[in-house]
Amino acid sequence: MAKNMNKRKKPVVGDWMSEAVLAVETFDTINVARQLMAKHRINQLPVVEDDRIVGIVTDRDIRDAYPTSMAINRGEAIDRFADSIAVDEVMTHNVLTVQPDTSLLAAVASLRKHRIGSLPVVKQQKLVGIITRSDILEFVLSEASAAPRAAERRRAGRSKVPRKNNQRKPRRYGAAKR
Repeated sequence: MAKNMNKRKKPVVGDWMSEAVLAVETFDTINVARQLMAKHRINQLPVVEDDRIVGIVTDRDIRDAYPTSMAINRGEAIDRFADSIAVDEVMTHNVLTVQPDTSLLAAVASLRKHRIGSLPVVKQQKLVGIITRSDILEFVLSEASAAPRAAERRRAGRSKVPRKNNQRKPRRYGAAKR
């Protein structure tokens, strides 16, 4: 019985995703997308057609689409430019997605492997949420505050005074043991 109490439900994307997702449509301009991102302090927006995800546009996609400051010196000209480019011209078309029942570990692995900041969450081909780096950090923080810290447990038995004459070998961090 004690073993069953120690088993925790493995976290899934649906438990930690943001359900209120801002999105743009393919015909929206990069100016609209940029303003949404700035107002809501987000870095990416799913791009949808009929509630189906067709791409994702990031702040980097938009920044890369703008001409250099050497080409356009005036704010009005930049705004006209941004109003002339549709999101579908700069978005990523082959977007990676996950489902609500995808394990959080698998989602994190995908974010890391592909070096991206978010994964749209789809169910029956419809956008139902988004899992972002911030959502992952929320999970990590909740787990850290719920469980005792292993480092504190390890340090509890150690002396605070370092040993003399190099009796203890230095630890290596971030490198393979040799």
